[in-house]
Amino acid sequence: MAINQNHLFEELNGIKCGIVEKMVRPDRVEFLKELLTLNSYSVVVAPTPPPKPVSPPPVPAPASVDGPQAAPPPPTPPPPALPETFTVGVTDITFNPINAIFGRLLRTRDGHVVTLAYWQQKDRIANDDIPYFNTK
Repeated sequence: MAINQNHLFEELNGIKCGIVEKMVRPDRVEFLKELLTLNSYSVVVAPTPPPKPVSPPPVPAPASVDGPQAAPPPPTPPPPALPETFTVGVTDITFNPINAIFGRLLRTRDGHVVTLAYWQQKDRIANDDIPYFNTK
């Protein structure tokens, strides 16, 4: 693990990778994989491990032994199924998505610079004519 949050890296599928994003849905995985592969990065995608199960709090013992026994608590329903998510990484462990976006290092298929709105999939077209600090 990195010393700070700027350069995250971990091992995905047995390969040391710089982490691009975690908890990513499949449609976002395809977008990132296409964009990063286009920019000459080797992309590694691994399923996000399920969260660790949380044990229920202990049930207190009845106050009196001679009194009537309390009914056992109803069983807790199983947790809802989590959506399938993935962790996306690149084999270049020095990769930092923030530096790549604001340093204007990534390009789209048609040669435009990747903007923050394009990276976040808010815009379908990377409009690099307007700097990020002038957008509303």
